[in-house]
Amino acid sequence: MRITELLTKDTITLDLKSTSKADVIPELVDVLDKAGKLIDKEEYKRAIFAREQQSTTGIGDGIAIPHAKTNAVKYPAIVFGRSKSGVEYEALDGQPSFLFFMIAATEGANNTHLEALSKLSTILMKQEAREQLVSAVTADEILAIIDQYDEQEEEEEEEEVTTPSSGKILAVTACPTGIAHTYMAADALKEKAKEMNVPIKVETNGSGGAKNVLTPAEIEEATAIIVAADKQVDMERFKGKHVIIVPVADGLRKPKELIERAMNQEASIYQGSGEAKKDNHRSERNGFYKHLMNGVSNMLPFVVGGGILIALSFMFGIQSANPDHESYNVFAEALSTIGGGNAFGLMIPVLAGFIAMSIADRPGLAPGMVGGFMAAQGGAGFLGGLIAGFLAGYIVVLLKKLLSTLPASLEGIKPVLLYPVLSIFSVGMIMFFVVNKPVSALNVLISDFLGGLGTGNLILLGLLLGGMMAIDMGGPINKAAFTFGIAMIDAGNFAPHAAVMAGGMVPPLGIALATTCFRSKFTKREREAGITCYIMGASFITEGAIPFAASDPARVIPSVVTGSAVAGALAMFFGNGLRAPHGGAFVIPLVEGNPFLYLLAILIGAVITAIMLGILKKPVNEK
Repeated sequence: MRITELLTKDTITLDLKSTSKADVIPELVDVLDKAGKLIDKEEYKRAIFAREQQSTTGIGDGIAIPHAKTNAVKYPAIVFGRSKSGVEYEALDGQPSFLFFMIAATEGANNTHLEALSKLSTILMKQEAREQLVSAVTADEILAIIDQYDEQEEEEEEEEVTTPSSGKILAVTACPTGIAHTYMAADALKEKAKEMNVPIKVETNGSGGAKNVLTPAEIEEATAIIVAADKQVDMERFKGKHVIIVPVADGLRKPKELIERAMNQEASIYQGSGEAKKDNHRSERNGFYKHLMNGVSNMLPFVVGGGILIALSFMFGIQSANPDHESYNVFAEALSTIGGGNAFGLMIPVLAGFIAMSIADRPGLAPGMVGGFMAAQGGAGFLGGLIAGFLAGYIVVLLKKLLSTLPASLEGIKPVLLYPVLSIFSVGMIMFFVVNKPVSALNVLISDFLGGLGTGNLILLGLLLGGMMAIDMGGPINKAAFTFGIAMIDAGNFAPHAAVMAGGMVPPLGIALATTCFRSKFTKREREAGITCYIMGASFITEGAIPFAASDPARVIPSVVTGSAVAGALAMFFGNGLRAPHGGAFVIPLVEGNPFLYLLAILIGAVITAIMLGILKKPVNEK
């Protein structure tokens, strides 16, 4: 498929008006939408911003390739946009971006579409192509330039010859969506290797699956392997080889440095099971927060589904699930059993298991889940589950090191016998004799302490939790408050999570209200996005406020934090509690205490945020 079957005259704009990342993305999305390429414009926009949160698509050299693969796309398409003055896009080289290719791929995009998109990425690596795109005057010229280089790429692919496998450098590239960075990094490595006269083979893990797959023979004879990836790739095949592991952006920006390091074997030997030493600048992906979030994200479906089912059972009466009570209802008992006895019962084992798996790979799952189950059964609760997860993960890491000296003939029994038996035994003994009793006592102490807090202290706690939900809107501080709220639900104290949800709903609701009441302070695109924020706020999706905060952090963040903190404090003051950990406006009828007062707390917080934005923001001149 030719690129110009996806890039057409009606998806080309040669005079972008935006000057910031938060503005240029909606402007490009509007072009796609007007061309009839989208099913749901707002959903596609959210997918684009979600991809940007993973890593910037501003690749440097004046180019940005925002992209998303989602069922909000009706037809696969490419938008080309050009800015004369440049857009501050958080590019990898820190420079403004002038050329934009927004890629819209359908969820079921076929290989021909994906290959066309990957060819576009390759073309943009050529300096002469970029220069011609900058100087082109009409949309027809843009299409002619793309067609010319597209044809050249096809000819080069046909002429490509296989280099000798002996002494070859191997590489794997992969990005989360597998559309742009995957192929651009591969091409950057191949071009630089050709320039340096170094034989190389690059495997691409794109949306259409792995291409140019490295063979066992090639891996065996390779000097070293470069893994430039932002998602999981098959690593076990590289055991015993020098492996350099870096973000996919490094493959794109630092190909010469990586190839030189590979030639000199300046990398540790990969030991298998995720034990390769990562580069220092990747440490943020491998620490405590990463492991914790891996556990929390896998636990959330159990928490949300189970919590809401439990809350629904109370609609028949607080004691309606008890067969011995006069208000007993068999459907309420079923809801409570499914949600509490089963989904909630798996919450802590899943948390611990996936924390351990994040640390030690697959061998960590079994001891982590056993330790988490012991914590849940022994009264150690959420805190005990956290301890069990980290304990299991690092015990397995230790076992791998201790057993690494065993004969090679015993390698096959390690994962099926030695790791499970020794790790489950070790974790179980420590949980039984050391962790469960003191942590259980600590949980009782915390619960009694919160239960005994006076009104003033409860308000302060609500103020803190509500404010934390708005500071980074989905980041570590937000997740810390949310995780604390879940832990308190597990401990039987439902007030803190009421403050957490109120605080999380306020930022998008407050911004939506501000775009409605203070229209002159927002651009037309922001007012349109504000309508979506009503839905996102009502659904407890705090991230809906991120584009506004990114474009004007000095005014937006103080406004949303203030409103959220007030909402959290009022929720505590009104004596509200919340058993359902998610659901937003849909679970307000299930709130303990007065649900109308809880709704009032959220509305007051949103109004405060809106008023502050109306005061702090300056009128916008859209001419």
